[in-house]
Amino acid sequence: MSLFDRYVLRLIIGSVVILNSFPSFAQTVKDSSPETTNKPSSQSSSEEDEEELTVTDRVLNKPVFSPFRQEGTVRDATRPTYVLTADEIKAQGARNAREALKNLPGVLGDGTVGTEVNAQSGQFIRGSNTGQVLILLDGRPINNLGSGGFDLSEISSDIIERIEVLPGGGSTLYGSDAIGGIISIITKRPTGKVEGSIGGTIGGLGYNELRLSLGGKLENLSYLLNYDRIQSKGNYRFRIPEAGYEGERINNDALFNNLRGSFQLDLSPRSKINFSALYLPKDQGVPGGVPIPNPVFGQGFFNTLTSNNRKFTDQVLLDLGIDRKLGLGDDSTLTARVYADWTNSRFDSRTAFAETLSSGPGGIIKSITPQSLRRFELRQQSLGGQVQHSWKFAKNQTITYGFDYRNTAVRSASANLRTNVETINYKDSISQGAIFGQHIWDITPSFRTSLGLRQDFSSLAKGSATSPSVGFKWQLGDTALRANYIRNFRTPTISNLFSTSPTNIGNPNLKPETGDSFDIGFDQKLGDIAFLRVTGFQNTISNVVAFERITPPIGGISGTFINLGEVQTRGIETTLNLKLAKNIYAFVNYTLTDPIIRQDSNKNVIGKELRFAGADKLGLGVSYENSSGWFTSLILNSLSGYPTNNLNTESLPGYTTVDARVLIPLGNKNFTLNAGVENIFNQEYQLFAGFPNAGRTFQVGFDWKF
Repeated sequence: MSLFDRYVLRLIIGSVVILNSFPSFAQTVKDSSPETTNKPSSQSSSEEDEEELTVTDRVLNKPVFSPFRQEGTVRDATRPTYVLTADEIKAQGARNAREALKNLPGVLGDGTVGTEVNAQSGQFIRGSNTGQVLILLDGRPINNLGSGGFDLSEISSDIIERIEVLPGGGSTLYGSDAIGGIISIITKRPTGKVEGSIGGTIGGLGYNELRLSLGGKLENLSYLLNYDRIQSKGNYRFRIPEAGYEGERINNDALFNNLRGSFQLDLSPRSKINFSALYLPKDQGVPGGVPIPNPVFGQGFFNTLTSNNRKFTDQVLLDLGIDRKLGLGDDSTLTARVYADWTNSRFDSRTAFAETLSSGPGGIIKSITPQSLRRFELRQQSLGGQVQHSWKFAKNQTITYGFDYRNTAVRSASANLRTNVETINYKDSISQGAIFGQHIWDITPSFRTSLGLRQDFSSLAKGSATSPSVGFKWQLGDTALRANYIRNFRTPTISNLFSTSPTNIGNPNLKPETGDSFDIGFDQKLGDIAFLRVTGFQNTISNVVAFERITPPIGGISGTFINLGEVQTRGIETTLNLKLAKNIYAFVNYTLTDPIIRQDSNKNVIGKELRFAGADKLGLGVSYENSSGWFTSLILNSLSGYPTNNLNTESLPGYTTVDARVLIPLGNKNFTLNAGVENIFNQEYQLFAGFPNAGRTFQVGFDWKF
């Protein structure tokens, strides 16, 4: 038993011994909630009401869904959960879900291919990669089972009600892909009020955005309609100090035309039907990597990829559900839903190779050789359903149980643009079903337990998995102690299993990746002015799916996928929220992550840090906000250096950026001006070798509610 495991065991034993010596969990929640603080009189202003909400309440009273599969609050969860509300997302100027994650602890979410609005999203949580992080949309999975992950830059912030991050996995409630953690996006719902809004933003890199929203009610039917058009030219000057190179980023334009409709039909005071439709089309240029030194040609020569590559996405996500309260009270709720998603993408590769004689904007091109004229198309269709029952069958006990099903069919093909000859890379489907249950029990009013179990079944011979979880939360006055364990897994993608691409071949005998996640920590209320959360964690990922080269290549096939290796990550996540003075708030968060390769077929990488996933992250911000709607903030985001290969012989340096935002209400707060500057000091860095950041940019916009 490791030192970490012994520490967790001692905490649990100690908790059981002295459980009844402290105030009750329920009473502590009641005493610190807004409803039981010293309320002002009914004549008090909204600003005075706001002052009664302590820093602790601002964090713990946020609604959250992902730890329970039903609505609760951050306060109720045994696991550390980080939540961004729609107002917070708007205040920081995030244009999409990827950008909103920038300042959260635990998530390396800047993306791996740039900082522009269309930069493809990549998330790393607790030593996991993008494919090992589950993305939920209103509680259902949307990960791409063909090639893994989901690009969060596709979802614009205009439709987001909140984003929840649940580090440490979540397979007990949600199944495959939740090895490192869960990013759950909750979208805005109809309110039943007649309301509308229009907004617009312009900014650097030729950025412009138009936002429209309209909500209302027709008898028992409430609706909310959204349209968001984003366009960006995306070209900019850049410099890569490590390579001594500068140039211009071109073919980096993007056009989004996102549409969404959300409807709620009230059948009775206790039953409602929900339907939503989301359409996400995008047309963008893909500039590819920028020049790097090539020693083959001698000093001053560079390899340059000049491209006119284009990427097109065409995604439709439909969701139909019913919620019904059973019995006569509010302690039993049955929910059921069906959903259908079509997530299609096409990539046209028109890349040329150039030898550059000298660096800089006046570099002389020696020669240009066409390298690729191909089209790659990926079509994925998912049909699924969820049924669950949440029942508070005793005053201190709640059980949630149900059934999930998802069938995903994927077709991947490539075609030569000269001959139009098409080749099928893979075409197959996976069916996944599961039964699950979670029991939350307040053994004493101050001691809460959460026990969960899930059994997944799969059409794959080796795709089934069992995922238990256990969690504890012990309230000791102003201190809460937490400890959790969860078993997670990830089914290999269809590409891993069945690809027949000329450059790789699938392996149908792959086992699922598995993960064991432990965390232990505490929440500390520091009077009414500060709230501290500290979490230590260990996340172990086994049966890691990796690409193994075949030497010499056979028939154009250069490699296959195999299960090998184990990665163990230990680290700390800390957050501190402060109230410095009236209407002045601050936050500090720090994440230390140390992912180490414990097993691998290449003995040279054992004991090395896993590439890309090991950066340490610091966030620091201060803001002024009042009940009249005024808001201004200054936020620092810093990332340490990290290796870009598992041998740790190559790495990228860290960077620090500072952003500023301001919101100015006019009139009765129905009209708001907003402005921001990102990367004020024009820090130059790369998130992925050969992909520079866009430097300093700005935004200016407005929102009008009518």
